[in-house]
Amino acid sequence: MTSHSSGDLNADRRYHYAQDLLTEGYFPEAADLFRQVLELTPNWAPAWFGLGEAEEKAGVPAAAVAAFQRVLALAPADAQGAGVRLARLGVADGQMAPAYVARLFDDYADRFDDHLLRGLNYSGPQIVMAALETVCSVAGRPFHFGRAADLGCGTGLMAAAIAHHVDAMAGVDLSAAMVVKAAQSGLYRAGELSCGDLLAFLDGQSDASFDLLLAADVLVYLGDLAPVLRSATRALRDGGLFAFTVQSLEGDGYRIGHDLRFHHSEAYLRTTVRGAGLTVLLLAPCITRQDAGKPVHGLVVVLGQMAGGDVV
Repeated sequence: MTSHSSGDLNADRRYHYAQDLLTEGYFPEAADLFRQVLELTPNWAPAWFGLGEAEEKAGVPAAAVAAFQRVLALAPADAQGAGVRLARLGVADGQMAPAYVARLFDDYADRFDDHLLRGLNYSGPQIVMAALETVCSVAGRPFHFGRAADLGCGTGLMAAAIAHHVDAMAGVDLSAAMVVKAAQSGLYRAGELSCGDLLAFLDGQSDASFDLLLAADVLVYLGDLAPVLRSATRALRDGGLFAFTVQSLEGDGYRIGHDLRFHHSEAYLRTTVRGAGLTVLLLAPCITRQDAGKPVHGLVVVLGQMAGGDVV
């Protein structure tokens, strides 16, 4: 059964009414209707997910946790994102399921560029570019790279921004629809654009494969960054750089925000970078986009294997 139909017309009708109530802010009423759906189709994961959303918004976290846990039991791949909701409620480790991220961006692909650039005033690639240019200028090295990898490439916005400063670009994204859009850009070397997980992509590369790794507004979908940073260390050539943005968090560690993205603290980044054997060359506050008309505060980071610590 798909998420669009339970196989029971009466259940489907009530499910859609419940979704309408949820959208309109009638949370207890929506929860009651989702429960009616589940009386008819007790093993339909989308109805459990809807119940979890309704209970969370109605201020009944224990009921929301139980509903989201039921979703995971019924659909372990978790394309709906029950796991990340549990993390927001303080339950589970909060790593986002690849199936959830893939579905999120498959659904988003056709309007991705227009929504980011016009609706959210997104400037992540430009911020990463400026940070790299600063690091290269201070270090007295050319602002040019041989082989680069665009991790979580999306439609290719980062690749387009840096195209004149690299000789060859590889790319990877969990969303097949995004990879199709990226391929249409012509910015990636033939045979080096793939659909998959960025950590698996890095782990599948030979040692010292890249002069530059890029992840603009991508690591917000990962909690623990240690595995990616360790893989980046191995994949970078001597003198290579890894540039990325994250959403910032006061204090220490990382956590899921209300926007269902991970926020990372500066202290966590510095500790984790050291543990991976890399050096922070630049770490600075930035605003990569707007959300509901408000700036989203983040950090732009450039890492390398150069001795001497921060250059900026």
